[in-house]
Amino acid sequence: MTNLKYDLVQLTKRNRDGSFQTQHDRLSILSLIADQLHAFGWRQMRAQDIKGRHVNKLVASWKQDGVQHATIRNRLAVLRWWCARVGRRGVIPPTNDVYQLEPRHTIARESKALVLPAGVLPRVQDRHVQLSLALQAQFGLRRAESLLIKPWQADHGHELVLQGSWTKGGRPRRIPIVTEDQRRVLDEAKALVRPPASLIPGDKTYREQLHTYTYHVAKVGLSKLHGLRHAYAQRRFHDLAGFPCPTCGGPGMRALTPAQQEADSDARMILAEEMGHSREQITTAYIGR
Repeated sequence: MTNLKYDLVQLTKRNRDGSFQTQHDRLSILSLIADQLHAFGWRQMRAQDIKGRHVNKLVASWKQDGVQHATIRNRLAVLRWWCARVGRRGVIPPTNDVYQLEPRHTIARESKALVLPAGVLPRVQDRHVQLSLALQAQFGLRRAESLLIKPWQADHGHELVLQGSWTKGGRPRRIPIVTEDQRRVLDEAKALVRPPASLIPGDKTYREQLHTYTYHVAKVGLSKLHGLRHAYAQRRFHDLAGFPCPTCGGPGMRALTPAQQEADSDARMILAEEMGHSREQITTAYIGR
């Protein structure tokens, strides 16, 4: 392990900001960056040595390698986190304008929904992973939430209550239980584990179960599972508004009647809260506008 990678690992251990998934992803990106800086020739670098020329070299290399601009933005966010933790906030500009990245598109132009193919869940050999997938599909949970959830604690009868320690950004939220499939999956999860256990087996860490999840998901040919969350959002919008969302062929904003506009606005606000977002506008990434 290089000195820089050691420093960055220690930095993440001292600053456990965000959810388990956020911390895991941050460490993975920092490890990648440390390896790349070492390969570029900065072999005696320490965490506090970060400068603008390092960032510029990284961004130029990523763009040359064809890394998607959305991925570069995520990596820059992690670099800003690093700089802030070592007192070097001024190293990276507050916006990405100087790096000439394509603007972020937050309004879905087409559906990214994923519905689990019939018969695929029984083929997932790990029962914990199987139920994590089922909870993602039925409640629109993020992957980390589907691993960290404690079924007995989350079940409040008519709603699923997620603790902040399980969720992205530490935002607790409530999701109504409105279908028989939701109730069945939650009861199956409760039958698998004893309170107060999560869907991470007692002999595994979060990281180990994440690897297990990734292995079994790939083994049955599944990918892009964030699409399960898109599918949930689209179903839920239809239930709340009474008509399909734009990404499912429903009317766009300009085609709505006054009554539909009110129903659309109310549905988006409710959906944003249930999915753990602070702004109603975020729903456009799932259901369009």
